[in-house]
Amino acid sequence: SSIMFSEAEVQSARGAWEKIFVDAEDNGTTVLVRMFTEHPDTKSYFTHFKGMDSAEEMKQSDQIRGHGKRVFTAINDMVQHLDNSEAFLGIVNPLGKKHATQLKIDPKNFRIICDIILQLMEEKFGGDCKASFEKVTNEICTHLNNAYKEAGW
Repeated sequence: SSIMFSEAEVQSARGAWEKIFVDAEDNGTTVLVRMFTEHPDTKSYFTHFKGMDSAEEMKQSDQIRGHGKRVFTAINDMVQHLDNSEAFLGIVNPLGKKHATQLKIDPKNFRIICDIILQLMEEKFGGDCKASFEKVTNEICTHLNNAYKEAGW
């Protein structure tokens, strides 16, 4: 299935994403810490976070910072390929498959992360920034979910 972004949508989505990706590690960490705090069940996937209860403690964790940066780097790779379905899916599909088969992460967590990213964009840069990126998060979640279905989730 091809991904339908107009040239204008690609440009505004990239512009919005660049603002938050400049501080990939800090913003990625904020997103994960928010997820673990607001949805504590998500911590169960990360065995080394088990003992961490305070947001402050989580923010200092090298492992959480590292994973936050990895999440943002993966999304950044997708954002660079919004105008190329094949390349976009070449990133999304293996990522979905890995999270489904090896990591066994519930796919609803992708939506949670995407919603927190949109929330952070709105807080930091306003509603237009968020609106420019909403379609991208929908595509990412849809295609990750498709990868799960193909993996027999």
